Amino acid sequence: MRKYEIMFIVKPTISEEEIKNVATNFENILTSNGAKIIDKQDMGQKELAYEIKKMKSGHYFLITVEASDDKAVKEFDRLALISGDVIRHLITKIED
Repeated sequence: MRKYEIMFIVKPTISEEEIKNVATNFENILTSNGAKIIDKQDMGQKELAYEIKKMKSGHYFLITVEASDDKAVKEFDRLALISGDVIRHLITKIED
């Protein structure tokens, strides 16, 4: 099994409920494609180091997943790039 750490930043201009829905939708994308969520953290609203898409802050989420292949991670990556609510994401493979 491969482990991945996924961090993504949701734009702060949407409501708190919509932010939670975005996070839940991306968790569902991972689990429906065969990944198992090991840990998830809502890190809250933080200032960005530099302006991204004219935004100075964002709502951070960190998810650790385990998967037998990279199908779920690739689907997450594809949909995060398309999504207007995610301003930045990073996927890191964790080596054991």
